[in-house]
Amino acid sequence: MDLYPQPDGKADVSHVESLSQSGSAHSLEDINALDSIEGTQSGKFAWLVSITAGVGGLLFGYDTGIISAVLVYLNDDLGEVLSSSQKELITSITSGGAFIGAIVAGLTADRFGRKGAIYMGCILFIIGAVLQAAAYSLAQMTVGRLVVGFGVGSAAMIVPLYIAEVAPAKYRGRMIGLDNMSITGGQLVSYGIGAGFAKLDHGWRAMVALGAVPAICLCCLLPFCPESPRQLIYHDKHEEAGKVIQRIFPLGTPEQVQQKVRHIALHVQTAKSLQQGKSRLWLLKQLYVVPSNLRALIAACGLMAISQLGGFNSLMYYSSTLFALVGFSDPVAVGTVIAATNFIFTWVNLMLVDRIGRRRILLCTMWGMALFLCLAAVAFHWIPINHNLSLKSNDIGWPAYVVLTCMIIYVGFYSSGMGNTAWLSSEFFPMEIRALGTMMLTCSCWGSNIIVASTFLTQMENTTPSGAFGFYAAICFFGWIAVYFCYPEVKGMTLEDIREVFAHGFGVKHARMLQKEAKLRHDKSKSQV
Repeated sequence: MDLYPQPDGKADVSHVESLSQSGSAHSLEDINALDSIEGTQSGKFAWLVSITAGVGGLLFGYDTGIISAVLVYLNDDLGEVLSSSQKELITSITSGGAFIGAIVAGLTADRFGRKGAIYMGCILFIIGAVLQAAAYSLAQMTVGRLVVGFGVGSAAMIVPLYIAEVAPAKYRGRMIGLDNMSITGGQLVSYGIGAGFAKLDHGWRAMVALGAVPAICLCCLLPFCPESPRQLIYHDKHEEAGKVIQRIFPLGTPEQVQQKVRHIALHVQTAKSLQQGKSRLWLLKQLYVVPSNLRALIAACGLMAISQLGGFNSLMYYSSTLFALVGFSDPVAVGTVIAATNFIFTWVNLMLVDRIGRRRILLCTMWGMALFLCLAAVAFHWIPINHNLSLKSNDIGWPAYVVLTCMIIYVGFYSSGMGNTAWLSSEFFPMEIRALGTMMLTCSCWGSNIIVASTFLTQMENTTPSGAFGFYAAICFFGWIAVYFCYPEVKGMTLEDIREVFAHGFGVKHARMLQKEAKLRHDKSKSQV
């Protein structure tokens, strides 16, 4: 007897499609019965897998943090003292490489699985770190930064997707948050290393070389992690998927494990039926021509773009340059305060995201970002800065401390809110386009990164620091309005059930209704017990 029978294609596909089109929450009850294992207590295994995969976030975090210190201490080690445009080049080229890396990973993630793309990202990051450490010219440094970008983009795209497919529904936000903790932890570590190696001759070479360490660690740990159950079922490995599910839900009965496999298989079969005989280009088009997919894409990529264009990455890439500009004598140490704030408040997000929900966190924090960016813009007006971004006076006045205070509070709002929540949006996409949707989400991240990294210094020269930070404040404010109307709450829903939300516009009201009905069902089942 086959413990994990594969569903009959036509019957199950039509069944799932009819459920999706019905628009009734109650019509889902018959397949929700197949998902009862989600109500059991999950074990440590899923947390260990998420923590391990989250090491990939260190690649992203370390690189974005360490370049800030490297730019300060490069001097003429690349054959010349770099201009603002050259600094923007070696900073933004990594984002350009990450954009390409995310596309390649997205196009191959379904065929070769999630782990393969993570391995490739690690290898590319190691090669890029070596090229940077050995660079004696701007060209070689640029190539090294580009290769690192390929690796960072691949890992940044796949890791949250992989964790989302492994995590139990009720802990999915927190488990993906572990990746974000690694990102902010990597940024904090990079600032500490930057400060530690600052006094050494050519210490920046050690800074970039140490970036290979998390990649090597992840390569060693990844063999202990399974492929995601949804990918295993996608490749017709039902027995193996059942074993992984049993490890994720150790208290689940064999019957519940079998039901969970069938539940996932129903949706995988739907995805396969849509993909059969279709090219990647056709599947990519489905993100735009299917209204529910397009709405999911707008909500996910819109929030990601706002999170990157709202000023935060100007701090990560140029914080040392920025704080040197306002007069602090040890800008790397001051930047470490920003990185530490980012790390601490990411933990706040991790603890709250599955309890109070993604949408509420965003609405409670984004207004604060806009407010303190405005205050920083006002404070910059009182700092004597020349047109070429040099100080007219070396004295540190009260406006510099106001800028620092505003940046710390702004980062607290950012990292407890959309800085981490934006990466959860991969859960919006249905199985058949999830990899491509997450690819577009990640491309939104790196495309916006390219804009910030390549224009920040020039923008401050042309519009003054007050103008630049006022512009970021406006983005955050209008982003807050967009979230109110277009970002639904999906906490606690399985990935298979979220696809119904965007069938009802942007699903804000419908998701709220589903949340209430789920709570009523939960309370009813508890009272019966």
